[in-house]
Amino acid sequence: MSARKEVENRMVRLAELQTTFMIMERDIEQTVGRAVRDELGDEQPALQGGGVGVVVLTLTRTGWRNPLGLARSDLQRVSYGFDNQQLSRASWSNLDRGPGNVPYTEVLLNGVSAVEVRFLTEDGQWLGYWPPEAGVGQPPQTAALLPRAIEVSVDADGWGRITRLFRVP
Repeated sequence: MSARKEVENRMVRLAELQTTFMIMERDIEQTVGRAVRDELGDEQPALQGGGVGVVVLTLTRTGWRNPLGLARSDLQRVSYGFDNQQLSRASWSNLDRGPGNVPYTEVLLNGVSAVEVRFLTEDGQWLGYWPPEAGVGQPPQTAALLPRAIEVSVDADGWGRITRLFRVP
């Protein structure tokens, strides 16, 4: 009986992990180079992430279904955050937000001890943050610049470190 219960618990946990990575894959592989404006009217890059902080990845994606034919875009702004051993996903109804625009947030995975994101540049270098900074003598990066791929590593209780590589269109 206890072995059966343990197997069932592992199956539930595996399903949570698979669902989390499926949602991330869907978002990342539909990323588009559309910058947005935040609540203060400042331009934010189409994709940003890495470094330190609660938010680990923020992007604009296409493919947001609209079966009711509402007056809205098929583009969506989503963000992944890591706080209190939880990996969560937030999404906004508008790309360019005004004051008071609150995201819909859902917890994807509990029992997470770390989340790391790396970005593969066009010249094959891995960066721990995005967008890259302009080097000396180089033009500044545009807000629509996207990496070739994104690597996401999650340290999940009971499973250890799981790393997935997602291509960016």
